[in-house]
Order: sequence, then C-alpha cells, then structure tokens
Amino acid sequence: MTDTYMIGMDFGSESARGILVNARTGAQEGHHVHPYRNGILTHSLRGRSLPANFVLQVADDYTEAAEIILSALGKGRNVAGIGIDFTASSPMPARADGTALSALYPDEPHAYVKLWKHSAQAHADAINALGGDYLGNFGGKLSGEWMLAKAAQMRAEAPALWAETGRFIEAGDWLVWQLTGNEARSLDFASYKAQFSQESGYPEDVVPGLADRLSKPLQVGSPAGSLTPEWRRRTGITGDAVVAVSVIDSHVVLPAVGAVGPGVFVGALGTSAGFLILDGEGRGLPPGLEGAAFGAALPDLWCYEAGQAAFGDMLAWYVKTFPRDEDLSRNFALHNEAAQAVSPGEGGVLALDWFAGNRIPLADSMLSGLLVGLSLKSTSAGIYRALIEALCFGTRSILDMAIAGGVPISRIVMTSGLARSNPFLVQTMADVFGRTIEVPDVENPTALGAAIHAAVAAGIVGSFAEGAERLGAPSLREFVPNLRHFEKYETLYAEYRRLAADEELRRAMRSLHLFAARQNAHSQLESPNAEAAQ
Repeated sequence: MTDTYMIGMDFGSESARGILVNARTGAQEGHHVHPYRNGILTHSLRGRSLPANFVLQVADDYTEAAEIILSALGKGRNVAGIGIDFTASSPMPARADGTALSALYPDEPHAYVKLWKHSAQAHADAINALGGDYLGNFGGKLSGEWMLAKAAQMRAEAPALWAETGRFIEAGDWLVWQLTGNEARSLDFASYKAQFSQESGYPEDVVPGLADRLSKPLQVGSPAGSLTPEWRRRTGITGDAVVAVSVIDSHVVLPAVGAVGPGVFVGALGTSAGFLILDGEGRGLPPGLEGAAFGAALPDLWCYEAGQAAFGDMLAWYVKTFPRDEDLSRNFALHNEAAQAVSPGEGGVLALDWFAGNRIPLADSMLSGLLVGLSLKSTSAGIYRALIEALCFGTRSILDMAIAGGVPISRIVMTSGLARSNPFLVQTMADVFGRTIEVPDVENPTALGAAIHAAVAAGIVGSFAEGAERLGAPSLREFVPNLRHFEKYETLYAEYRRLAADEELRRAMRSLHLFAARQNAHSQLESPNAEAAQ
C-alpha cells in the first residue's frame, strides 16, 4: 500500500523550509530549504534608495520557493495535505484576481510585500491616538509592524496604487490563494494582525477602504482547497493535496510541541523570544501582555502573546565581543562551561536584558541593557552568567504578568534551537522560576506544526490534540529546579524588578539613545564619503 504524506512549509524571513511527514508513522522522511532569490530589500529597490524603516520582499520569491520545495518533497508521492506558516504581519497589495502589484509596478516600493520588520509606526501612532474598543485586546495600541498601520501608510503615500489594490492580504494567505485558486484568509492573521473580531468583524473606518479589500477569515485547520491542476503538473504531486489555511509562524509550533490545551506557557527562544499563553476562559488581556484572541491560534482557546526583544542575539553579542575561541560555536560552549562554575549571586553582578529595548511591558525600543555590580573582581564568566540570568528574569516577569492576570499555568514549555542547544540556559530558567520546564525533542518544530495543520485540514487526524499525539514531539526533556538556587534567585529577581521599575534609569537610557543618534548623524555628515557625495 502506498504511503500517504503531509508537507509542512515554514516561510521565514530569508528562506523557506519544507518537511515531508509520513501520515502513518509520523516520521519526517525528507526536508528541503530554499533561500529567497531577492532576499530582504531594505536599502534599495531596482537601483533606487528606499526610505528608512522600509523592509520589503518580492511575492514571486514565495511561489518559486513553494514550487521547488513541493517538487523536491512531493514529486510522485501521494500527498494528503499541505500546510503553510508565515512571518507576520507581512501584507501585500494585489488585484482582485490575486495578481501581485509588484509584478505590474516593479519600481514602486508600496507594490511589494511589507515584511514583518517593516515599520509604519507614525501611522500606528495616529491610529492609536483615535482609540477604539477594538484595541482592548491589544493593550490599547497597535504596532507599526501590523496590517492596519501598513495599510494606512500605503493609502497615504501611494494613493494611486491603493486605488488599484483589490486585495490587501497577508503573504501567507496570498500564497494559499495561488496554490488553490481560492482566496482563503486565516483567522490567525486576521485576529492578531488586523484586529478582526468574530463578533464585530474588522475595525470599521480606521483605514478608509481597507474593509473592502479584506474578506472573512477561516479558522485554522480549515481546508482552503486542493492544489490546482497547474500546481500538480509543476510539482508532480498526486493525492488529494488539501491546502490548509495559513498560520502565523510563532503560533504554528503549538501542536508540534504538544501545547494544545489550556494552562500552557510556551516560549520560542531564538535571537528574540516569543511567548504564547493558552487559556480556556476569557479573562481579558492580562496587564502588560501584548495581544489576545479567541480561537485564532487554536480552536476554542484563548491565546495571549508576549515577547522579549533580545534573547539569543544578546548572548551572541557578548560571545563575539569577548571571545574565548575563534570558533563561535565553541565560544558558546566555553562561556557556558565557565559560567556554570559561578554560583548564583557569587559574582555580585546583575543585568537588565534590554539590549534591543523592552518589548513587554514598556514597549520602548530606546531602552538599553545594563550591568550593575561591576568591580575589579568581576570576571567574564560572572558577567556572562548575569546576562543569562537577566534573560531568565525577563521571561519570569512575563510569566508573572500572566499569573497576576488570573491565567492558571500548569505546564511550561520551551522550544526552538536555543532551548535545545543551551541546557544551561534552560536549567537557569527553571531555577529562576522555581518550576519544571519541558523541552520537546523535535526537529523542525515550525514546519512540523504546519504539517499537523495540513493533517487536520485533510482529515488525517480529527483534531489538533490528535495531531499532537500522533505526529508531534515523541519525547521531551524535563529541567527540574534547584530549590537552593531558586531561593538565591528570589533575592536577585527582586533587585531586577527594582531596576526595571526605575523611571530615572529609563530616562537616562532614552537620553543616551538620542544623544548617540545625534552624534552618529553628525559623524556621517562630516565623513569623507559624505563630503564626496555633496
């Protein structure tokens, strides 16, 4: 009997990754990575400079990646379902028939995908100043990286293109449209990035004309349609090939790591860190957290979002700046080994983890990192340990906000590459929390989550819970807290919170940030290159 497969595709910032999952055994039998042909466009477009804060991509890069991955993994195979996750919010303008405007107007920046890192903060600020009930689940404010702000920017700065825009659509939803011929929007993207409410729909009149360019979304796990005959011809795929509606990349991992019920706190630890908190009851957004929606990340569950702006990249900065070895990977191992020999509090150093600003709860990118307690006795190992501890204190503050908001937390799960590659970090986090932390043993968790969405849409499994059990992480590692360390960390955490609450300290950080920006601008004007350009 011919085996049946699912393909999960994870569309990241610079490349797309696909995996082939056997529907019977759950085994990952193949994978393929394809970098985007045009990468990320931040400085120039077709020889013309781009404005500040523009971060664009070419929609055709996604279809090219999809064709190559689907062909590499699915050619000649019986594929039951295809799942897709995508960065968010990464919207793009298209005609009513799905044609990307970038294909028609290649010299126009606003015709391209606005990648999640693209910021239209001035337009978000203007929207926030108007207020509205729809902001209640988002702490009263929009981000400049979300759909409404990006739509407002396009409408204001490129009105002629806006007039030609039949659909303003997340890139993940657009790709599903291309694969199936059906416009099938995801409730996940709509709820978290366009403030859609299942009771009242999209916000009215926030961005005039936007509602006409959107459509009613479908719940995650819904089938958008089957792969078109043309795509079957191009990829060689056979079988039903049902395509699931797309999912936000940070959310799709939930079933892959077994987080499919209430009371779970999930952290994805990468260069930055994102956290999802699942709840079975509607309690309102806990103060300090970023966003909430019901039934959008997973059916019948509330999911709260939060994050830390710097995480792995903060440690990478220290390791690169103060190397112990020429090999970067060995550098991390040597720093971890040295830091483990230092007891909690022994070095007398405490840090704030705001090296890329503070995302939760202050939402202030001008804040900065801090080391307190340095002396002539301070060591590299003690400083590195203080940075590890600061990251864990920052994560604990998010956990505490959820608990203070009435959300019961019965399980804590950490995933992604850093959680698996740095057990010292996870053990320190367990010690800081005073709670057991689970790290699922799973390869490619994001793409696997997309494959589980495909299995649900294709009817291979009856629910996400069944998908998690049959296809998700087969095992996990538990990190049990050292209670003696926990007692010491209670004292250090209290001091961390005092530093974080110090408004005078934050004012000094902002002042230094602005001063440095002025000095950098002045230096650029005085540089020989600037004089030559004049």
